Amino acid sequence: MRLHGRFIIQISILGFVLIDYVRSNKYTNTWALHIEGGEAVARSLARKHGFIYVDQIMPDYYAFQHRKVAKRSIYPSSYHHRSIVQEANVKWLEQQVVKKRVKRDRYYTSSQNFNRNFNDPKWKDMWYLKRGSGLDMNVMGAWEQGVTGKRVVVTILDDGIEKDHPDLMDNYDPDASFDVNSHDKDPQPHYDYTNENRHGTRCAGEVAAKANNNVCGVGVAYNARIGGVRMLDGDVTDSVEAQSLSLRNNHIDIYSASWGPDDDGRTVDGPATLARKAFYDGITKGRGGRGSIFVWASGNGGRDGDSCNCDGYTNSIYTLSISSATENGNIPWYSEACSSTLATTYSSGSGGERQIVTTDLRKICTVNHTGTSASAPLAAGICALALEANPTLTWRDMQHIVVNTARKANLDPRVWTTNGVGRQVSHSFGFGLMDAGAMVRLARNWTSVPPQHICEIAGSQERNKPIPMNGKLVITLDTDGCKGTPNYVRYLEHVQARITLTADRRGEVVIYLTSPSNTRSTLLARRERDYSREGFNNWAFMTTHNWGEEAEGRWFLQIENGASSSEIKDWRLTMYGTEKHPQSQNVSQPVYRKHVNKCPEGTCFECKVGFYKHKDECVATCPEQFYGDIETVVSRRNSSRKTKKEPIFFRQGACNPCNEACNTCKGPDLEDCFQCNKGYELRDNLCRKKLIMNFLDPDMLSFFVWVIILCTSAILLFGVIFIILQARDHRILCWKEKRHLDEGKGKYNGVKSVSEGKKERDHLNVVVRNVHYRHDDNDFMLNRPLPPLPVSHHAVSHHTRHYHPFRT
Repeated sequence: MRLHGRFIIQISILGFVLIDYVRSNKYTNTWALHIEGGEAVARSLARKHGFIYVDQIMPDYYAFQHRKVAKRSIYPSSYHHRSIVQEANVKWLEQQVVKKRVKRDRYYTSSQNFNRNFNDPKWKDMWYLKRGSGLDMNVMGAWEQGVTGKRVVVTILDDGIEKDHPDLMDNYDPDASFDVNSHDKDPQPHYDYTNENRHGTRCAGEVAAKANNNVCGVGVAYNARIGGVRMLDGDVTDSVEAQSLSLRNNHIDIYSASWGPDDDGRTVDGPATLARKAFYDGITKGRGGRGSIFVWASGNGGRDGDSCNCDGYTNSIYTLSISSATENGNIPWYSEACSSTLATTYSSGSGGERQIVTTDLRKICTVNHTGTSASAPLAAGICALALEANPTLTWRDMQHIVVNTARKANLDPRVWTTNGVGRQVSHSFGFGLMDAGAMVRLARNWTSVPPQHICEIAGSQERNKPIPMNGKLVITLDTDGCKGTPNYVRYLEHVQARITLTADRRGEVVIYLTSPSNTRSTLLARRERDYSREGFNNWAFMTTHNWGEEAEGRWFLQIENGASSSEIKDWRLTMYGTEKHPQSQNVSQPVYRKHVNKCPEGTCFECKVGFYKHKDECVATCPEQFYGDIETVVSRRNSSRKTKKEPIFFRQGACNPCNEACNTCKGPDLEDCFQCNKGYELRDNLCRKKLIMNFLDPDMLSFFVWVIILCTSAILLFGVIFIILQARDHRILCWKEKRHLDEGKGKYNGVKSVSEGKKERDHLNVVVRNVHYRHDDNDFMLNRPLPPLPVSHHAVSHHTRHYHPFRT
């Protein structure tokens, strides 16, 4: 038993060590350094301090390795860079950590050989490009305008690209390619029997597979130049990501990425220091200052209840986050819903629904490309068509064009809402299915949007506030959009709520943001698999759902909690947008004959877009106990009995009363309350009349019930253990133990010798004749005192006989 117990303890310790290793950061023997002075200075410093110069990550940033440091360790190494950090040219350094990154496809059957009897034999299977009737992405509508992606360069950030594939080699661009994993210019993938590294080649074929060459199918931008970066076939670190994202950003126009942090429903991760800099450098310096276009797959964690707002790549304002729709317009089983998704393309679905045709490893073709991995390259190809139509588009122009042309099509009608300027938007599909023909038409004569302004408002009064268990906390923030400053934002693009909070169970936290136009975004949905106690540290939750709305007014941040404790430490609202209307010269807007802010009593007919009618006044924000709503009404100016004109219907903002229990609300019902009126309190997420005594509060009762249950369980557990120990001491239970003393040593060794056993039996044969039993308690008593036992080193101790009653 002792050996078994010791073994169990050792196994448990080993298990805890392994768990700690798996969960811990895995430090590499690579450092990223910011060094001024150029490559020659970097190489010199590497030699001087015992490092090996590896490569340039981006301008003034370099990768070093150290041979005396383990390639993988759960502990950082501070000793080896103590001296180099003192150098004047070294401005920053960081030991690199391995980051888990997963490809966002779903493998099913293996690839199929193509039919060489037809020109582009798989063209007949490319349903998502040529189905017609509005049930495709209208790519042929762009081709009919003579646009096929010429002079546009797209690169695939992935596990490599088969550059000699017969459907890719004519469009392959070596200047848009690199092998970051092996530090050379050849992005050819590593081959093995699993064909694991086929992912990048599949994505590349969707963008730029050659047309009319008797091979496979046709790329969306089949005359675009295509490159590949091999960066997922090895340790992925911050420097690896940054080097990939910043590769020749004045040559490459579009970067397509179909990977990200683990979509397991419990990970919160995003770009680190260098990758964030690479994104920013890309949008400010890429394409000659017009900005690189970053297209990202939104994620495949739908089955695990994941949220793409916990992915810092798709949650970034710099990326076009692309989701998927199935052939029948359904939400795929793998799709993640979140407010940062911008638009959708078709991809795979459930059994019976067709998948995506593309190139595959070993120079063959597949009809089984799947997941949001397949959606992002299709979007990149469509963006390439728009860039050919207008090469001067900026990175923000591209996002505006996507928002203005995406459409609902045949997508699931149950998941849509209308924002404050009439745009339909969905957490599953963004602004809808991308339309290549419409994007090309709009891009041709597009005028660049005004400069981006950034207005940040701190919620300074709402720090260190607990979030009620099984309840919610509603925080209001009033803003004028930084009016009167150079940062003034009137018309919104992206909106971020940057939040720091603690939580005993992070997955139970749910966060909503409601704009002054009453558009509600789910910033964070419940994640059942997320048991982390880490909370969120300055995490920027982003929404695109307020695109085009006006920033001024009252915003509501609502945080709901489960049965664990949680507390908001800090939050701030960051609004990105413009002072002038971004579509004033690009998209026709409704014209109102009369826009007023205040009218004489009884004469206010219509309010300006973004205002609400309240008691014959047009207000930007409805007062307390009212909520803003958009209603369809008849214009009073055209409803006179003297005219035969048809009445004019229009969308009018109006302030409607809340439920009597609500002080502030988003709708007329009890469950729409943000804050409760006097005499009411929040219970079970509803405003209810206050109870007479606080201890009758159901939350408190629930707490006390659990305390009583836990205490009772603990008492019962200790009682059972105590009874078992007492029963064992008093021979109530039948434990049998064999104990004796080693001959001549006086030590117990657990095994009796033959001679000792014989002597003991002879001795007991004498003693037992003087014993009879009491029938009432089965104990024995002596008829007369027994003679003393002879003293011998073979004698059984009194303690031993106490545990071993012998019976005749």
